[in-house]
Amino acid sequence: MGGAFRFLVAGLAGVILGLVSWSESGPNLPLNGPDAVPVRVDSNGFHTDLVMDRAPLIARGGPLADLVADLGPGEAVRIGWGDARFYVDQSPITSRLPDGIRALFAPDNPSVVMLSPLVRLPPVRDTGRQVQLRLSPDAFEALAARIEASLDLPGGAPRLSATGTDGRTRFYASTETFWIGRMCNRWTAEVLGAAGLTVHPGRTVVAGAVLADARNAAALDTAGRGD
Repeated sequence: MGGAFRFLVAGLAGVILGLVSWSESGPNLPLNGPDAVPVRVDSNGFHTDLVMDRAPLIARGGPLADLVADLGPGEAVRIGWGDARFYVDQSPITSRLPDGIRALFAPDNPSVVMLSPLVRLPPVRDTGRQVQLRLSPDAFEALAARIEASLDLPGGAPRLSATGTDGRTRFYASTETFWIGRMCNRWTAEVLGAAGLTVHPGRTVVAGAVLADARNAAALDTAGRGD
C-alpha cells in the first residue's frame, strides 16, 4: 500500500512539474521594428486582457475589423475572452460563486470575445499588472488573426451575445469552450503565442504567469536592440 501511494504521489508530482515547465513557442516573428504596433497586456489580478489601438485592427479588414470599427468613440480597444455567462455578468462576485463553479467544472461552456472601446491607449501606470509590447506588422497580424479565429462566424457574420452595462462593451459568441483547463488567461497566452512569444500554458491558471511571459518577451526584445 505504501509503495503504491508513493508511486501515485511521484506520478502526480511529475504531472504537475510537466504542466509548470510546459512551454510553447510561436512562429519566429520579430517583436519590434520601424513600424511596430504597441500592444499591452493588462491584469486585474485574476484576469488578463489585451489593449491596443483600433486603427491597425481596422486597417487589416475582416470581421474583427468591422466589429472594432462599429464600437463607440475612442482610439483604442480592450479585448478579452471568457465564459459566456460568468464573464458577462457584472453583479457582485459573492452572488455569482455557484455560477463560477459551473464555469470551472462543467464541460464545454460557451464563451465570448469582449470588445470594449477606450478613449486612447493609456501609458503603463502599474508595471506589476501591465506589460507593454511592441509587435512587428507580421506579429501583429498573427495576433489579430488569432483573436478573429475565436469569433463564431455563422454565415460569415459574428453573433452578438450581450452588451455590457456601460452600453459600449460588447460580447460576441466564440467557437471555443471555457473550463478550468482552459480559462481566460490561457486564451491570452495562446493569442500572444500566435504572435511569436514563448508562453507557458500550464501556468495560466494565474494571470501573473501571462504577465511574466510578456515581460520576458519585452526584456529580450529590449536587450536585442541594445536599449
